[in-house]
Amino acid sequence: MNIMEFDRDNLPWRKARKSSAGNCVEIARMGDSIAVRNSRFPDAGIILYTPAEFDAFIDGVKRGEFDEFAR
Repeated sequence: MNIMEFDRDNLPWRKARKSSAGNCVEIARMGDSIAVRNSRFPDAGIILYTPAEFDAFIDGVKRGEFDEFAR
């Protein structure tokens, strides 16, 4: 799948309810991938992950594996 085939502005972007002042990460389903972007720079690049990669990340977050990065 070519990323250029998608209109990024019309993807169903979602962000956490806790986010504020544009300081968040947004995600959207993009074909068979999960697209991730910085909400402060929505026209900048996006990163695509497979569902398995994204699931592994979410599992790590739930287990506290990235707590050192949180404030």
